[in-house]
Amino acid sequence: MKILLALAVLLTGCAEPAVSKPDPAVVETASGAVRGTVTSANRLFQGIKYATAARWDAPKPVPAWQGVREATEPGALCPQVGTPYAPTSSDNEDCLFLNVTTPAVPGHGRPVMVWIHGDGAVGAGHFSDARKLAAKGVVVVTINYRLGVFSGFGYPGLRNSGTYGLQDQQEALRWVRRNAAAFGGDPGNVTAFGISYGALSIGGQLSSPGARGLFQRAIMQSGETLMDMPANSMVPGVPALPSFAWRPAAQVSAVGEAYAKQLGCSDLACLRALPVKKILEVPQIMNAFQSYAYGNDVLPESPADAMRKGHTSPMPVLAGTTRDEHRIFVGMNYDVQGTSPVYRQLLKDAFGANAEQIARKYPVSRYKSPSIAWATVLTDRMWARSTHEQNALLAKKAPVYGYEFADRKAPMFLPLEADFDWGAYHASDLPYIFPEAKAELSPAQERLSGQMMSYWTNFARTGDPNGRGLPAWPRVSAGTPSTLSLAPGAIRPVDYAAEHKLAFWK
Repeated sequence: MKILLALAVLLTGCAEPAVSKPDPAVVETASGAVRGTVTSANRLFQGIKYATAARWDAPKPVPAWQGVREATEPGALCPQVGTPYAPTSSDNEDCLFLNVTTPAVPGHGRPVMVWIHGDGAVGAGHFSDARKLAAKGVVVVTINYRLGVFSGFGYPGLRNSGTYGLQDQQEALRWVRRNAAAFGGDPGNVTAFGISYGALSIGGQLSSPGARGLFQRAIMQSGETLMDMPANSMVPGVPALPSFAWRPAAQVSAVGEAYAKQLGCSDLACLRALPVKKILEVPQIMNAFQSYAYGNDVLPESPADAMRKGHTSPMPVLAGTTRDEHRIFVGMNYDVQGTSPVYRQLLKDAFGANAEQIARKYPVSRYKSPSIAWATVLTDRMWARSTHEQNALLAKKAPVYGYEFADRKAPMFLPLEADFDWGAYHASDLPYIFPEAKAELSPAQERLSGQMMSYWTNFARTGDPNGRGLPAWPRVSAGTPSTLSLAPGAIRPVDYAAEHKLAFWK
């Protein structure tokens, strides 16, 4: 009996108390707990509210909550109306949500990548499927931010008007700084990355005092920070503009007053009381406020001027364009509509006395159609010229890696039907980073996609995209072909300046 009692005591003493493992689907944020979805490859948390904001007011951190909030469905889109290429709509101003995707196994100290989606009038963070990218060992955050008239509207008496989308992005980045560690990320290693309007926004954040310290690296895909607009370049009938992205605050306020009259309002109280649907009914009101305003606390000076003066935050940058950026804009404005541009007249309207010289450099007979000729002129003059200048300026302060996405057989994922050679069109690189259901990639394109994701995540991890098994990517430096061309089975440095005739455009 004594032996049995001793054995029982021994066994009792050796037994370990049952310990419940943490639920990987539940994360405790600074504001409260959220429950996401766990799969074999990822953890996905959707529709996390990061801020609240009254109309045309600065965003405020979301109040704390009790209990566990479900984070298994996307949050509301910010107010928007559909377009032929993006049939989305929303009239919900309570829309400042974000989504977090991580590898399946919880970890710590992972690089964090914050995605700022493109198009300043439509879109949302959850449209970008970050699961494959996160599986490379990073934490990916995709965000909603205010768009169009709710972002860039200006009016006398509105503090920092014309910058609300930028303010939302900064508030989302502050949320990331507070909460990255809870999702396994490193709050001191954050990469802001975006495409088109999202890249443009990052160009603004580089010179915004409020964004300093909120991110340590930047990836800008087809950004427009330094881009101007010759006449008829983006949309037929639109005159030349000195900047695509930035306008003085006084000018934005004057445009706001004009639209206020259309809405039947003479003061801010009236404008703020209007139903969202009534505002969205005004033709072109979303597109009229896609530029951000400068001359305020958020953007004290034009980000283009700031970049040229060296007033931007120094950090590693990965930035580039697609080989045929402007074909999509020309194709949508002409070929999809069943018309063809009058090439010589467009050159004359855009470039005046230089039109004949440009026609000789870009003879229409060299191209498949007048559309391709006009698109090539604008790709070189607008996109390549400004991006080349941007990268050279930023490389004076920190490492810069330039690229050109050159897959001219990239699938068209937008609902655009036309017998048109889209080439490596604007945003054609997007499905190679974020898979698109409507963009079926060939095996060779899938391999390129994997290589690009590796470059992007390597850069987020160390500030250098190079890594084992990848073709070498040289840094931008004067006098060398330092732009990396990205195409299936053909990743190599190219002379970007020569390819786009930049000496001619000087």
